[in-house]
Amino acid sequence: MTTRVEHVMGMPVVVDVRDQDVDDAVFDRVFDWLRFVDATFSTYKADSEISRINRGELELADAHETVREVLDRCEELRQETGGYFDARAPLPGLVDPSGFVKGWSVDRAGAILDEGGARNYAVNAGGDMVLRGGALPDDRWRVGIQHPLLRDQIAKVVEANDLAVATSGTYERGDHVIDPHTAKPPVGVLSVTVTGPQLATADAYATAAFAMGEAGPHWTARLPRGYAAMTILADERVLSTPGFPAI
Repeated sequence: MTTRVEHVMGMPVVVDVRDQDVDDAVFDRVFDWLRFVDATFSTYKADSEISRINRGELELADAHETVREVLDRCEELRQETGGYFDARAPLPGLVDPSGFVKGWSVDRAGAILDEGGARNYAVNAGGDMVLRGGALPDDRWRVGIQHPLLRDQIAKVVEANDLAVATSGTYERGDHVIDPHTAKPPVGVLSVTVTGPQLATADAYATAAFAMGEAGPHWTARLPRGYAAMTILADERVLSTPGFPAI
């Protein structure tokens, strides 16, 4: 069992591998990848490709292929969510794919671990997670979803073997999710957790559903197969779609 923690992309990233025979070089490859993502996509780094695109110094056609891949997927998700997930917001003409990049990069980190022979691991990026196998010696992983109002309380526990878990809400960052249609924070909702096979998509769905406010649960009821959601409303009612893996 090996656990490595590094601060990258503005948050702590924890890689917890429960297998006994995984080479330490695999961890190096994971964090090298995450540092590349940060250097390429960060809106806080003046020399990142996203910053250069936003300043008009780099044409999208000349950007790294991963930049084009990410922005294409963000546009697909914008259309799929009725504009509630929008990498173009909040400033017209600029792009900020941060709400997708974190999950996308962790999905890829999981693929690096798979290629390195890991079969039982968890990658935790600021509370959003990719889970594989079991938390040996336990045969499943258990993830606590923090209560959005009671910071020392757990709202629900998710139990799974192979799953991504993403939560969007106020929490430590305050009102960082804005309804792109009103340019204001949503009302009537405290948090949305989405589970599914891909963290990038689950994170985008959670962001979109939270931005919808009270209308979010109606939308999450129609999530694609394999994805499920739990919404905590402002009155602390908890609404879950069928298949949400809480215990």
